Amino acid sequence: MGRTLRGDAGPLGLTDDPWGRLSPMLDPRRDRLADVLGEPFIAETIELPDDSEGRVVATLVHRPADTTATRAVLYVHGFCDYFFQASVAEFFGGLGYDFYALDLRKYGRSLLPHQTPNFCLDLEEYDAELDAAYDLITGRDGHTEVVVVAHSTGGLVVALWSDRRQTQGRRTPSAFVLNSPWLDVQGSMLLRTVGTRALEQVGARRPYQVIPRSVSPVYVESLHRDHRGEWDFDLAWKPADSFPVRAGWLRAIRRGHRRLHQGLDVGAPVLVLTSARTVFTTAWSDDITASDVVLDVKLIARWAPQLGRQVTIARIDGAIHDVYLSAPPARERAYALTGRWLAAFG
Repeated sequence: MGRTLRGDAGPLGLTDDPWGRLSPMLDPRRDRLADVLGEPFIAETIELPDDSEGRVVATLVHRPADTTATRAVLYVHGFCDYFFQASVAEFFGGLGYDFYALDLRKYGRSLLPHQTPNFCLDLEEYDAELDAAYDLITGRDGHTEVVVVAHSTGGLVVALWSDRRQTQGRRTPSAFVLNSPWLDVQGSMLLRTVGTRALEQVGARRPYQVIPRSVSPVYVESLHRDHRGEWDFDLAWKPADSFPVRAGWLRAIRRGHRRLHQGLDVGAPVLVLTSARTVFTTAWSDDITASDVVLDVKLIARWAPQLGRQVTIARIDGAIHDVYLSAPPARERAYALTGRWLAAFG
C-alpha cells in the first residue's frame, strides 16, 4: 500500500486536536498500489496523527466504475470487519459509481502490529480519515456526488460524522445507504440504562478493560466459504470469535447512541436496509442464513428516523446482518431496491 497522505496536526498541535480531526496534508506523490483483492482494486494509505499507541493509518480502496463517472460511493465497514465485499463494489460500479472503501484506523488493512484492534475512545476520532477520504474523492478525483454506504457500527460512525459536518456548514454526502446500522445496544432496558451508566464510569477509568461476553462463531461461519458460506475474507482481520470489546470503546459507542437518539441531521436522504427479523442463537439452524443474528432489527427501525429529515426503512425478508451478503434471493431484492432508491433520491 502506498502512502498518499501524511499526517499533520497543523499549527494548533495535537493537544488542540486530540482525535486528529484536522485534515492531513496531501502528498503529491499519490502512490497507489494493487489491493489484496486484486485487479481492478487499488489501495492507498492515509497517514494520520499519532495517538497514544503510536503511528496511525487508514486505507482507501478504489475500484473504478465500468464507465467514466462523476459519482462515487464511499463504503465504511462495521466492528470486527473490513472491506472485502468485491460484489458490492461491482454492483455500484454497474450503476455508474466509482467505488471507494475505507478501512478505518486499527481495522483490516489499517491495523498495525502495535495497535489494539478496532479500538477507539471517541467515535469522533474517525472524522480525520473520513474527512481525508471525502476530500480525496471530491477534490483530487473530482467527483461531484458521493453516496456513503455503511454497515453496522459504520452506519453509526458516518451518521455522527455527517451531522457534525452539517452543523459546521461543510459539504455533506448526497445520500446514505445504511446496511443494518447499529443504532442502539440490544438487550433489556436495564442493560440500556443502568448498564450504560456503569459503563460510563468503567470506560473512563479503565478504557482497555475487556467486557466479558459470549461470542458465537455461527455468523462468520455462515459467511465464509471454508465453512457454510460463499464469501472469502481474511479471518485474521474478521475472526469468527470476534475481537475483544473494551470498556472505553463501548463507552464511545453508547455516547454515540445517546447523541443519535437526540436526533441528527446527516444533511441528505437516507436508505436503511435491515433484515425482516432478528434471531439470537448460538446453535446452527436455517434461521442463521435468513435473519439478523447480530442486531435487533426492531431497534434499528425504532431509531432510524432520528438520522435525518428524509429516511426510508426497508426490511427485507430472508436478509442477514450484512444485507448485501444475504442468500441470492434476498441479496437481489436488496440490490434492486437500492438501485431504485438511488435513482429517485441519490
